[in-house]
Amino acid sequence: MQTCLALLNLGGGEMVFIFLAILILFGSKKIPEFAKGLGQGIKEFKKASSDVSNELHNAMNETPAAPPSAPKSPAAPAQPAAPPATVPKA
Repeated sequence: MQTCLALLNLGGGEMVFIFLAILILFGSKKIPEFAKGLGQGIKEFKKASSDVSNELHNAMNETPAAPPSAPKSPAAPAQPAAPPATVPKA
């Protein structure tokens, strides 16, 4: 946790050095493209998270559907089955 806090306490000189290093590494034409892509990614993430939260709220506010009825037993045959054939004893 201490290292995370140390990264947040950057002074002006350190920030200028970091920006110059990024400028040298990526060039002045790539930085706006990176920023645009980062902005679009953040926008899509916010949209997706709001969609998920809306779905959760809608699911919680829906009235539950009626439970399905118990399965019915199969219908009895209309005609009784024929008696089994008998074999005469000899």
